[in-house]
Amino acid sequence: MGQMITFTRPDGQATPAYLAEGPAGRPGIVLIQEWWGLNDHIKGVADRLSALGYTVLAPDLYRGRTTTSADEANHMMTGLDFADATHQDLQGAVNHLAAGGAPVGVMGFCMGGALTVAAAVHVKGLKAGVCFYGIPPAEFADPRQIAIAFQGHFADQDDWCTPATVDQLVQATAGKATPVEVYRYPAQHAFFNHSRPEVYDAACAEQAWSRMAAFWQAQLG
Repeated sequence: MGQMITFTRPDGQATPAYLAEGPAGRPGIVLIQEWWGLNDHIKGVADRLSALGYTVLAPDLYRGRTTTSADEANHMMTGLDFADATHQDLQGAVNHLAAGGAPVGVMGFCMGGALTVAAAVHVKGLKAGVCFYGIPPAEFADPRQIAIAFQGHFADQDDWCTPATVDQLVQATAGKATPVEVYRYPAQHAFFNHSRPEVYDAACAEQAWSRMAAFWQAQLG
């Protein structure tokens, strides 16, 4: 089990985060929350990644707020300064993990998936990224500018991160020098989240986890 800590952003401010430590000297992963906040589901994912041997840092972008209401989650997400979260919170998280000298990756779900793409474009010091069903507006983070190894997992039955939007991501990242893997699943948005039985798909979630674990092993070690 991990614990809450704080780390320092580039601007000197402190960000709370959930830290699940792996063995000393192992690579790090910055894990980005869904629009619900830094809840038990995300902390559980951090613990699972830690069990694979990674040190995982999940920044609390809402500063202690969580919700199970979609209306409230949408309100909190729209109130988040995505540029500040990317250039300050996520950059600070990467800097914190990179201080140990090991490579660092980034991954996230839904809102966190969109911020994963943003981090892959804007944040320095990353080696690889894994995105689950989230893509930001291209004017904020153009996928053509992704210069790290990248893996994406998307749902075919998704009216937020739509198949057409995924098509655009695939086209934008075609022919890149760094590896790009995009997988699609016959499932709904948030199919990985077991705390939401109305959309959770165990088979798709397990397949995505296996692919993700193999990717991290290949890219981070």
